[in-house]
Amino acid sequence: MSKSDKYTPNPDRYKEGIGYNYCGKSGLQLPKISLGLWHNFGDVDDADEALNMLKHAFDNGITHFDLANNYGTPFGSAEKNFGKMLKEHFSSYRDEMIISSKAGHEMWAGPYGDGGSRKYLMASLEQSLQRMKLDYVDIFYSHRYDANTPIEETMGALSDIVKQGKALYVGISKYPEDKAREAYRILKENGTPCLIYQGRYSIFAREIEHEVLPLAAENGVGFIGFSPLSQGLLSDKYLHGIPDNSRAAHSHGFLQKSQITPELVNRIAQLNDIAANRGQSLAQMALAWCFHKEQVNSVIVGTSSVKQLQDNIDALKNMHFSDL
Repeated sequence: MSKSDKYTPNPDRYKEGIGYNYCGKSGLQLPKISLGLWHNFGDVDDADEALNMLKHAFDNGITHFDLANNYGTPFGSAEKNFGKMLKEHFSSYRDEMIISSKAGHEMWAGPYGDGGSRKYLMASLEQSLQRMKLDYVDIFYSHRYDANTPIEETMGALSDIVKQGKALYVGISKYPEDKAREAYRILKENGTPCLIYQGRYSIFAREIEHEVLPLAAENGVGFIGFSPLSQGLLSDKYLHGIPDNSRAAHSHGFLQKSQITPELVNRIAQLNDIAANRGQSLAQMALAWCFHKEQVNSVIVGTSSVKQLQDNIDALKNMHFSDL
């Protein structure tokens, strides 16, 4: 397809797509796999491949695109680039999309560009809407709990954002269990119940099973997992060393070389053998595994190519696991 050709989505994307789950006790359905734009959509990345991934995702029924104010290099560039692609190629399909953004981590200098204050959340969302050329986002998150801001202030800002029509739903991410409980209570009392909790979840990160998932279920809140492949550890990428183009090869990333120990590589190799016996890659098994907990409505994948995205989609072909 040349750049001048108008994009026409796959007409069978909902018949042949990946399927959907209701988000908690709400009426909103999320695709089982959501596309995250944390990496690979910034100004330093391949714009053509980014657009191809968006199109491939949508053609396969992936309707949820997860962003945050500081995604991309430099900060904000993922939202800016997504907004440009949305306007040029997907403007007719906005109402078929779930677009989420967040604020909570450092975005700009000074005391008002970080945390959970009303000042920061509302200013940040205005900037996000401008970058994406949108009137509203479908889901807006408090990206992390801020102990220096009263939780009533943070939740009050989220509630007002919904009442102002700048977000249809709100959620929280990475909140400790006791603070999540308070957040759910306050949001419900404000008449803007929490839709969803976003948390880290993978075979290597199961902490949320003990408190976060039961609490979310108790409150009718949905759950979406990020880093289901544990920053690429749950793939065959590190079985034979640390590739130069991997996240662990770059010292500024969240995954450090020091974490790739012989013991960890041995665990990965054992999981890889199990996946092979299932007829899946390790990455596919790791994605499918996330759904063994029924509270998991969707998982966010971050891919660098259409091929990698399709490999992730193919994970849903085998989601059966024996009782754990």
